Amino acid sequence: MSTTYRTYQENPDIQRRRWVILVVMNLFTFMSTLDGSIVNIALPTLSKALKLPLAQIEWVTTSYLMAICAAILFFGKLGDIIGKIKIFKIGTVIFIIGSLLCGLSDSLTMLVASRIFQAIGASMTMANSQGIVTDIFPSNERGKALGLVGTFVSLGSIAGPSLGGILVSNLGWQSIFWVNVPLGVIALAFGWKFLPPDYTKTKTRIDVPGSLLFSFFILAFFAALLLGQQVGYGDIRIIAALAIAIVAFLVFLRVEGKRSEPLLHLPLFKNSLFTISIICGFLVFVANFCFNIIAPFYAQNMLNLSPSHAGLLLMLFPIMMVVVAPLSGALSDKIGSEPLTFAGLLVMVVAQLGFANLHEGSPIALVGLWIAMLGIGSGLFQSPNNSLVMSKIPRTQLGLAGSVNSLVRNVGMVVGITVATSTLFHVMSLRAGYRVTGLIPDRPDIFLSGMHVVFLVSSSICVVAAVITGWRMLNARKRAGEEQVEA
Repeated sequence: MSTTYRTYQENPDIQRRRWVILVVMNLFTFMSTLDGSIVNIALPTLSKALKLPLAQIEWVTTSYLMAICAAILFFGKLGDIIGKIKIFKIGTVIFIIGSLLCGLSDSLTMLVASRIFQAIGASMTMANSQGIVTDIFPSNERGKALGLVGTFVSLGSIAGPSLGGILVSNLGWQSIFWVNVPLGVIALAFGWKFLPPDYTKTKTRIDVPGSLLFSFFILAFFAALLLGQQVGYGDIRIIAALAIAIVAFLVFLRVEGKRSEPLLHLPLFKNSLFTISIICGFLVFVANFCFNIIAPFYAQNMLNLSPSHAGLLLMLFPIMMVVVAPLSGALSDKIGSEPLTFAGLLVMVVAQLGFANLHEGSPIALVGLWIAMLGIGSGLFQSPNNSLVMSKIPRTQLGLAGSVNSLVRNVGMVVGITVATSTLFHVMSLRAGYRVTGLIPDRPDIFLSGMHVVFLVSSSICVVAAVITGWRMLNARKRAGEEQVEA
């Protein structure tokens, strides 16, 4: 391959195989995001097998997401420095090894440790995948390409409960991790063959103080949120941990503002299009993970479905996303992204309100309708929003911008889990008259009361995102009208 090309878009060989490169990257994108949610369907099984309450078992999910959040900015910056594709390749190897170790775990401690190792590899791939795609694809195809990345991101994060239910029922909980190994090895072989060398690198240094401060903030903040569910948020230790996290974040912002080569380039957020899109993406993932953590328990404990049947029901979400998201991404290249993101959010609001009115005897068809609508709304939103995030970023900062987008997505997942479980436990505790951190046998009414409030909260979150997006869309049309008058 010639080394005289300055960009991937100037290299005809790379352009001929750009879609093959996208497929290889999307397979790892799917697996890494899948593993953030696939454990959710197994939580009831693990809770019973290990005789632990939900508030402790959910560490299997949250430890993975916390590790990704703590490391992802670092690996995005490292990708800009030594090469996004190099970091992506190393991350795939670590992720495959981590998946194998998870399947071999025989205790909660070993499983959580293996999940953290697996998450390091996942963060390396997540931090750089969107930057690589933006680098390789020409601007007239970027929306479609990023739309497909967004499809596989959201597909992986939402398909976990459905695919996991089928695997857990037939092959045991270990299979939800082992399935990554053969798929990962195949993708790795194709990746080594088709992924090009790195063209774009920056001559900067790693921001060690910023990296340490940010990791400390993430770990303190999320540990406080999750442990607060077990001991209560009024506990002095939890309050202290939250205070320390806030101080660490403020110090991090101050340090980043003074450094010449910061971990997080704060001027990125002066771009209102980037910032609003990031905020809306965060809110949508918070709302979706309220559904993602509650739906498996509703399907198995309220509708009395087996894990495999619950998985098939929940599969409606990713199926609709697979259909809608690529179409939405391609359409955004032609009509713009704002109308599609706004429409998607409105559909999601309706679906979340539908969940808030479900009961123990609700028809399966009605449940399936709301799940499908949530998938349609998410598909309409995700692809155009990803395109908006990455569309105005300098090429030398694509790795950082992609890692910020992935970071916000994963923070949204953790916050969504925390909002859902904290709200659920609080409402259940009020109804039961004592502190509740798990399901109460023979009292479905108490769970349903909590579930209804959770989905009212998640629908409100989608309303906020819709208002922000609608305001952005109206402003964009106003500016376009003013430009036409001036012309």
